[in-house]
Amino acid sequence: METHLINALTRMLRVNLAPRQRSARTASLKDLAQIRRQLERSIDDCTSESAQRLRKKIDEARTPLELWLLRNDAYQLISQRHDQSVAARRINTLIHSFEGWLEPKQLVRIK
Repeated sequence: METHLINALTRMLRVNLAPRQRSARTASLKDLAQIRRQLERSIDDCTSESAQRLRKKIDEARTPLELWLLRNDAYQLISQRHDQSVAARRINTLIHSFEGWLEPKQLVRIK
């Protein structure tokens, strides 16, 4: 009984501790620059202090995932400057820039 329990726990831990499979593609500096430009364009007409901080974060991001995670900040800025429908349209337009860099299940459109 004890051995069975230890074996079961060992299997569970291996599954949970196994590294997640990464995408075969690694973004080059050129790829990151292209994604950055698209994200920055989405907030071009946002001039607040918050927008300047977001631009700095965009510039400092080193992976497509880090840039993808900044889209919520961009959405908030655009919503404040315009409205939620404009923000959703701009953020949803960015999805094509992230295709192939993130898992498809992460590329969720804003409704």
